[in-house]
Amino acid sequence: MPPSASFQPLPDPAPESPRLVGVEVEFMGPSARRAAQALAAGVGGDVVAEDAHAFAVRGSELGDLAVELDLRYAHPQRHGMTLPVRIGPKAAAGLGWLVSGAVPRELIVPPLPAGRLAEVDRILGLLRAAGAHGRGTTFFGSLGLHFNIDAPAADLPRITAVMLAFGLLEARLRREIAQGQRRLERHLPPPYPPEFLHRIAAPGYRPDQARLVDDYLAANPTRDRGLDLLPLLLGLDPARVRAKLPYEKIAARPVFHFRLPQAHPGEAGWSIAADWNRWVAVERLAADGERLAAAARAYRAGEEAWGDGSGPLVDAIT
Repeated sequence: MPPSASFQPLPDPAPESPRLVGVEVEFMGPSARRAAQALAAGVGGDVVAEDAHAFAVRGSELGDLAVELDLRYAHPQRHGMTLPVRIGPKAAAGLGWLVSGAVPRELIVPPLPAGRLAEVDRILGLLRAAGAHGRGTTFFGSLGLHFNIDAPAADLPRITAVMLAFGLLEARLRREIAQGQRRLERHLPPPYPPEFLHRIAAPGYRPDQARLVDDYLAANPTRDRGLDLLPLLLGLDPARVRAKLPYEKIAARPVFHFRLPQAHPGEAGWSIAADWNRWVAVERLAADGERLAAAARAYRAGEEAWGDGSGPLVDAIT
């Protein structure tokens, strides 16, 4: 990790009870088995095979890590209920070997206090030394970097505020992550639809649970969004979500699933800090009611200045 990398704190009112953050990082290169072995050698733990393409590192310094091929058909024992086509373990193993040159592996770090996120950079260094590589995209799409940040599942106003803050900042986040490169921009998740953002930016938008779920699903019937709220909403109202998305790959979790960033594990010194700090900027805007309301008014009035780096949101990302 470069010396300049720093992880900003979340704007939490109770720092003595830090929220937890899970991290998922996709990479190319070593097999899931080889990557798990490299992690165990660096941070301890026992490597346990869960199937031919999924390995756990149990009891490491960061808790129970996992590395797996990022293809749910390779793991039917865990995803069978959401697979439109069922296959057996042998077929799944063979399919995994067949596509392993094109499909990323995924490192799954268990929820950690936000103050320990720098340790994720350390284990990414172990994977890089073992041959992990990648620069934001693959031939087929993004090389994902996902954060799963504890969400206040019972606090609908807070969830709504974070959703709105992300939507208002999304254009700027996308520009920073793409770094002016069409290759990176092309594979970012689709943004929230403008009609949806205009609706949730209305000054009287204070939805109850049913309306929040319905409004989100009507505009975003997919997990392919920069801020994917489906895991959170599935926990709140599983019947509503599954009626709309019976086969979508979703696990119910009380988290904000921030999946806009892209992973660059092949770049020496790459850190997840910059993308984490972008998320912190979203939460800071959400926590400041006056700034959030002013930004929403500006958006509804047609002021798009934050897309070019000026205007009322210019100080939201620092």
